[in-house]
Amino acid sequence: MPHHKTFIITILLLILTLSPLIQGRVPFACDPANGFTRGYRFCNINIPIHVRVQDLIARLTLPEKIRLVVNNAIAVPRLGIQGYEWWSEALHGVSNVGPGTKFGGAFPGATSFPQVITTAASFNQSLWLEIGRVVSDEARAMYNGGAAGLTYWSPNVNIFRDPRWGRGQETPGEDPALAAKYAAAYVQGLQGNGAGNRLKVAACCKHYTAYDLDNWNGVDRFHFNAKVSKQDLADTYDVPFKACVSEGKVASVMCSYNQVNGKPTCADPELLRNTIRGEWRLNGYIVSDCDSVGVFYDTQHYTRTPEEAAADAIKAGLDLDCGPFLALHTDGAIRQGLMSENDLNNALANLVTVQMRLGMFDGLAQPYGNLGPRDVCLPAHNELAVEAARQGIVLLQNKGNALPLSPTRFRNIGVIGPNSDVTVTMIGNYAGVACGYTTPLQGIARYAKTIHQVGCRDVSCVGNQLFGEAEIVARQADATVLVMGLDQSIEAEFRDRVGLLLPGHQQELVSRVARAARGPVILVIMSGGPIDVTFAKNDPKISAILWVGYPGQSGGTAIADVIFGRTNPSGRLPNTWYPQGYLSKVPMTNMDMRPNPAIGYPGRTYRFYKGPVVFPFGHGLSYSRYTHSLALAPKQVSVSYVSLQAQAFTNSSNKGIKVSHAKCDELEVGFHVDVKNEGTMDGAHTLLIFSKPPNGVKQLVNFHKTYVPAGSKTRVKVGVHVCNHLSVVDEFGVRRIPIGEHELHIGDLKHSISVQTLDQIIH
Repeated sequence: MPHHKTFIITILLLILTLSPLIQGRVPFACDPANGFTRGYRFCNINIPIHVRVQDLIARLTLPEKIRLVVNNAIAVPRLGIQGYEWWSEALHGVSNVGPGTKFGGAFPGATSFPQVITTAASFNQSLWLEIGRVVSDEARAMYNGGAAGLTYWSPNVNIFRDPRWGRGQETPGEDPALAAKYAAAYVQGLQGNGAGNRLKVAACCKHYTAYDLDNWNGVDRFHFNAKVSKQDLADTYDVPFKACVSEGKVASVMCSYNQVNGKPTCADPELLRNTIRGEWRLNGYIVSDCDSVGVFYDTQHYTRTPEEAAADAIKAGLDLDCGPFLALHTDGAIRQGLMSENDLNNALANLVTVQMRLGMFDGLAQPYGNLGPRDVCLPAHNELAVEAARQGIVLLQNKGNALPLSPTRFRNIGVIGPNSDVTVTMIGNYAGVACGYTTPLQGIARYAKTIHQVGCRDVSCVGNQLFGEAEIVARQADATVLVMGLDQSIEAEFRDRVGLLLPGHQQELVSRVARAARGPVILVIMSGGPIDVTFAKNDPKISAILWVGYPGQSGGTAIADVIFGRTNPSGRLPNTWYPQGYLSKVPMTNMDMRPNPAIGYPGRTYRFYKGPVVFPFGHGLSYSRYTHSLALAPKQVSVSYVSLQAQAFTNSSNKGIKVSHAKCDELEVGFHVDVKNEGTMDGAHTLLIFSKPPNGVKQLVNFHKTYVPAGSKTRVKVGVHVCNHLSVVDEFGVRRIPIGEHELHIGDLKHSISVQTLDQIIH
């Protein structure tokens, strides 16, 4: 009997625990309590999804179908289907930017991880995967409570091509290989590893493609025609999107506002139907950026009538319109014979398929249905946010090993600067409501006594009236930490930067405080984009420089942990830091990656720009010194052809083997690298692997982050795939494997590997 009583109490407690979830989550469709819908085939979870989808579409009227291909999809009460808001965001935590998510009540906030540019600097794929997993846990919990959707228009995987771009902070940086690996890992984390075709939440890679200008010099994203070569499209702009679809198996791709070579991306069948869905085999839906169908009609005047615009978009492969345009003009497009109802059915099938993969037509039998308010803002989630910030912080300079500071020796710390005690600045854009904040000032105060002065009231720093008080603090303190940089008033969506220097009088504040300081001066830069801090590099009074990106809700903890040596920094810059003078040579509207000496155009990113830099891509110091040695390094690899015809074709060309003509399946070459930590502090080390093909440019092909205890050696195994990593894209956009000696840069080592064809070896 006591056991029976305990069992009853346990069941009652379980019901009480789950009841808020059950009340907050009325089934989206196929409610088992609704006898009217119980017999519908689309509600039968035991038959294939494609059969269920076709059954549902066959039951819908044309007006119903039209109102289901926009983000605020209508309810269909006669079929027991609720309305659904497709637009939610989860760039680095569940966000309230889209109308699909609401904070309040049982969900006052969600974990706000560091901005993407910061976590990209960790070069840690397992970290990106884990962040995605936690974000999707919180997203499912909020969905269960009726506070969020299940379709998240994240991540942004555009290439951070120009240092002025206001949205560069949302991206994984300038390098295609880094962006591709980030995209695949974060998407996999969000979408889960559910059995079969199931999705935990549906991610979306955006904004496809060559989108990286918001508002510069009178040109905005709604009017911009990005002129892009086939070569740049294939080896730069499209790389992360291809990885998103092919490796990440993303459930959605968003087309962008801009045109590419004269065609709006959301109306280009070559980009949407042929490439994303055809070549890359997207299993999911394609959505427009918000109002971009309206934009290419109203603003770009791409079509003569709105009905033509609606037809062009849907026939090009668009499935969902963020905005009302398709709801207003699709009926007219069908009546005028510009498109068929079957075209609309195809779009609708892609949308409903994703909803069914999410379990939205499974009634109450929800996967992850046990997640609720108690699974949001967990201490473990905050600790992951802190760890992500620690791994993303980049030590740019450390003169005389000034860092880390000893808390016993440096007991009074001057904390100065407009970003020294900020909260929302730390979470960047596309953020939600954070669970709580630890500011830089609060983080430092856990290690030492602090004396605080802002110096500037905000990052625009229009006057120097408060500089005197800041100088007094620096004279009194054992060490001074200056927390400077940018915020969303300087770089944001629809706000590209005008220059690369610190805004307003910030530089003057840094220099004056450094001159006055009696102890070491640590400059902390909080920003998404790069800043020209040449003045600080060259100032003998500035001991160390840290870049912290936008470090998330507990960024202050991570900053202090690095400054005082609890954390050994391991971040690397995900983009090049250019000098201010670079901007005069590169209009934001020039999309070319490669230099053009004829017009004095220097090229972009570390791959193609060879001029002076403030700090290079991949730069990042540690409190330890790491050495590398090759334990296993193949010197030759042979490539086989898929057919005799392919071999004959290649032999008539001296440009190397087309990747499509090579047997790529077993062409990964393994390297074993011993990494030794020569220092006295445990640390994590990022091994970067660059490849330089014959007569080609050096570019990142792989990376691996590993933990190495002080004085120890760790063996790292890294793969270099011949077709993916040693190939190059020619001027026609064709990917080829150059024959001959390829130079690999593995950490600070150089190694040559000879790529030959099988017939060369035989002969």
